[in-house]
Amino acid sequence: QVKLVESGGGSVQAGGSLRLSCAASGYTSSIYIMTWFRTASGKEREAVASIYLTGRRSVYFDSVKDRFTISLDNDRKTLYLQMNSLKPEDTGVYYCAAAMYAPAGGAWYAADDYNYWGRGTQVTVSS
Repeated sequence: QVKLVESGGGSVQAGGSLRLSCAASGYTSSIYIMTWFRTASGKEREAVASIYLTGRRSVYFDSVKDRFTISLDNDRKTLYLQMNSLKPEDTGVYYCAAAMYAPAGGAWYAADDYNYWGRGTQVTVSS
């Protein structure tokens, strides 16, 4: 079992920054990949950024490249998402998710492949 708890959400103006955290507990040594997803009002959930725990390779959704940075602390217990140059379209509930196995076909963005989820943290960006 793995428990995930997000924090760090809030309200900022466009162009501002926020840093989200996801505290992981339980069998964290067995996690294969961790990903930040977000859900905006009226839209489907989408993957934002992901990090493979072995090798620390990261991947990003196109719309957040060069603005967001995903990272993991050395003990693999806290996942971060540094969000800079925020835009109103970044508004949504951000979720931390963990998968214990490689997503099918390498699809890091496929929510169905993730075993554990946090409850989410709200990010609101005003124009």
